[in-house]
Amino acid sequence: MSAGIRWNAIFVLAVLASGTCFGAKNQALIDEVGSGKRQEARASWWGFAPADSTAALQAAIDSGVPKLVVDNVGAPWIVDRIKLASNQEIVFEKGVVVLAKKGAFKGKTDALFTASLKKDITLSGYGATLRMRKADYTTDAYEKAEWRHTLALLSCDNVKVYGLTLADSGGDGIYIGVAKRGVPCSNIHIKDVVCDNHHRQGISVISAENLLIEDTVMKNTAGTNPQAGIDFEPNHPGERLVNCVMRNCLSENNVGGAYALYVVPLNGTSKPMSIRLENCRGTTSSFGLNLLTSNGGEGGSPRGTVEVVDCTFANTRGAGIILTNVPAKRMAVRIAGCTVANVAAERPKTSPIMLGTRSGAYDPMGGITFVDCTITDPMDRQPLRFLDVVGDTPLTDVTGTFLLKRQGKVERIALTSDQLDEWIPARKLKYIPRLKLDVATLAPIIPNAPVAARQPQPVRQRLTAKYFLYATAQDSVSLRFSYDQVGRYGGKEMPVTVTDGAGEVLAAAKVLFQKEGTVAFRAPATGIYTVTCLPGGNSVAPRQSSHVLCLAQSRGCFPLHLFTGRLYFWVPPGTTEFGVKVSGEGGEAVKATVFDATGKQVWTEDNITEACMFDTVRPAKPQGEVWSVQLDRPSKAPFEDYFVDLRGVPPILGFSPQALLRPSSPVAP
Repeated sequence: MSAGIRWNAIFVLAVLASGTCFGAKNQALIDEVGSGKRQEARASWWGFAPADSTAALQAAIDSGVPKLVVDNVGAPWIVDRIKLASNQEIVFEKGVVVLAKKGAFKGKTDALFTASLKKDITLSGYGATLRMRKADYTTDAYEKAEWRHTLALLSCDNVKVYGLTLADSGGDGIYIGVAKRGVPCSNIHIKDVVCDNHHRQGISVISAENLLIEDTVMKNTAGTNPQAGIDFEPNHPGERLVNCVMRNCLSENNVGGAYALYVVPLNGTSKPMSIRLENCRGTTSSFGLNLLTSNGGEGGSPRGTVEVVDCTFANTRGAGIILTNVPAKRMAVRIAGCTVANVAAERPKTSPIMLGTRSGAYDPMGGITFVDCTITDPMDRQPLRFLDVVGDTPLTDVTGTFLLKRQGKVERIALTSDQLDEWIPARKLKYIPRLKLDVATLAPIIPNAPVAARQPQPVRQRLTAKYFLYATAQDSVSLRFSYDQVGRYGGKEMPVTVTDGAGEVLAAAKVLFQKEGTVAFRAPATGIYTVTCLPGGNSVAPRQSSHVLCLAQSRGCFPLHLFTGRLYFWVPPGTTEFGVKVSGEGGEAVKATVFDATGKQVWTEDNITEACMFDTVRPAKPQGEVWSVQLDRPSKAPFEDYFVDLRGVPPILGFSPQALLRPSSPVAP
């Protein structure tokens, strides 16, 4: 018997048993609702159709009745998109299933239930389920998307969600975001809810003030990144995460993390963040808790507090707790009475608690307090590790105590400065500042470099790749790039833009996924043009150039992907101190070798994961020089993403010694 026939049979039996015809519309009772005589109604009064009850359920909601009961009619309420209304309580009876209509939800942002700019809504359903058709949305019949949520709350106020199970969406179980810029969701209470088997997140929190999530389970998230139980992830600095509290929650068996706080878009202009987790558990996921913030940069570091109290993070594939880029003087992170147990069992170089930076971090990291936290770890490794991609980020104000349980022994460890220096030798790396670059002063060291020397190497980069190109007035310029796949990331097209010194866009193009494409323009003036490619999680590589093209910094340094070869940099006259810093990312490594202007090897290091640096102090020379760095696969560690950071010299990397840009005037630190 097919599922549809089985449900219809159950429905018929329920009708016979109750003596009620759920399929019939009861206009008399509907009129009493319309006149205000009735303050409570049942959805079946507006009718029920086993194949599609969208119109009936939407009409019941639109009636404005203060309390609406969605009846258990013995068969699922099969619906397309439903819009919620203000000033209404909806009660889903025990056993009710609201099921997404098959073949519907073709729009990339189609949600099962949506409330946009609404207020005073209660959804309760102990023993009831709101279910979508996740497997369908990954087929060729649907355009790929990550926003087909079960429940989307957009710029809403005073919403309560109690007792429901939300399952199998093409996006998030619950999405808490905005319909109008500057208007967060506010006064949201989620309790006794289960978010199961969603495509992107159990719960996503984009912008919220006064959010309380209690006794809620987020599990089995799998499909598209981040694939977390819950993810706090604002999209821009004007959004907020203020007074967000989770209490007695469980996040388990997610492909991504249990609790993700990706707050990079917030900066110094944002409203101070405040997030608190109490007595929560995170297990059998990629990680337990991950806080990643912005750090310095144009908008400044964000402000706020994160408190994690009496929580447990256990049996995760990676670290139990990950804290990255936290600005020491702007944020306070307090982790008290928490337990990290049996994590990263197959990653011996990953500590139970990982601190780190990402490229582009400017301010000191820290402001982190651990209060009587217990670490249970059968492996002989450091309880805490600092992976500094930047290489010389000061780590300050990290204090507290650990109770380390290992192989039947218990050791109390205080996080003193001496203890941190022992665990984190990179804290002692020499500090050499980056040079500020005036792009308008750049010019080729050889004005008419040979055509062959001007051709770029296929240096692969991800997320954002920036290049400087030099052309004279009225030159016809042509560039060719490839848009290449990384892992299983999908793609469609990669934007490429060319801007002049004033930031005006002169040319734009799109390169198709796994293809090559060209951007061309006529240079209106002699000087430098900036070329920007946005490959996202995939990668871009330059393939051909009519003019001198060099790599420019992105995210504060040069993020490279699977590239092996030699790149060149300019050491200006008068330079007495400079350095080349290299680091891997997330346990991935690289081998680096530095050569001086004569081609002599002056430094080499293999299997670089944590940041290390070649640095030199020398007498000033009257002439500038071209040095180089050779990048190769590591001998023992995984090889994929890594970073190169030039300190004390212009932050430009050339593809050949002849086609290299240099400042025509001095640069300053």
